[in-house]
Amino acid sequence: MLRISAVALLILVLAGAAVTANGESGNTDMEAMSRTAANPIANVISLPFQNNTDFGLGIYDRASNVLNIQPVIPFAKGKLITRTIFPIVWVPDLASESGTISTGLSDIVFTAFYVPSSSGVMWGLGPVFQFPSGGELRGTQKWGAGISGVVLAQPGDWTLGALANNVWSFAGDEDAADVNQASFQYFIVYQLGGGWYVNSAPIITVNWEADSGQKWKVPFGAGGGKLISLGKMPVNLQSQAYFYAVSPDIGPDWQLRFQAQIFLPMPGGDGQ
Repeated sequence: MLRISAVALLILVLAGAAVTANGESGNTDMEAMSRTAANPIANVISLPFQNNTDFGLGIYDRASNVLNIQPVIPFAKGKLITRTIFPIVWVPDLASESGTISTGLSDIVFTAFYVPSSSGVMWGLGPVFQFPSGGELRGTQKWGAGISGVVLAQPGDWTLGALANNVWSFAGDEDAADVNQASFQYFIVYQLGGGWYVNSAPIITVNWEADSGQKWKVPFGAGGGKLISLGKMPVNLQSQAYFYAVSPDIGPDWQLRFQAQIFLPMPGGDGQ
């Protein structure tokens, strides 16, 4: 059975309603804010809700779901950008045609990027920490730390960049498996005007501790979205579909992503 969270359905409803609500907004403002939304280390406060549903897991082609609530908060006038990911997961029982093993909070991940001033290529670098908040059924049961980096450029209507990190476990349950895992996300965004854009931002993951042939998940795909305004509050709505060119034996085969990103006013109007 295909399961898509209520949050994902709400995003679809908002996307349909927002086109009409935003029809008379200034295109210039929408286009500028849309470029800002494409920059993961922009000096703005945002609250993204990113819902990822993976399909084709196990012999019964089950679906799993992860809702990432990931507030982004800048400090020091944008020289320090923090992002905390709170993953709400739905873990199916892959050994049966139906049933759930667990639903709830998985391991929280916190990243802090130092972002120097730049007039061209932007970059950020900093630590990443993983907290064992998912317990035995939804997490690693390990404390982890590592390094994360991001680089991007925005020539014309394009945003081109990549974000990567690697986390190693250093404490936690001695009986739990060690953690040595990495993620890499390239992102390509092309602005179409009026807040509309097309994009591709697959998340490639590798578990270095897994057996040979079971380490990598490599998706490819694309989608699009629109920057809209609900009253005076900018909201970035998008969706993408990805197929997995490489994945472990149990899958997944493909992924559907929906995201709503809410932009909040900066204290003092220009940073912290």
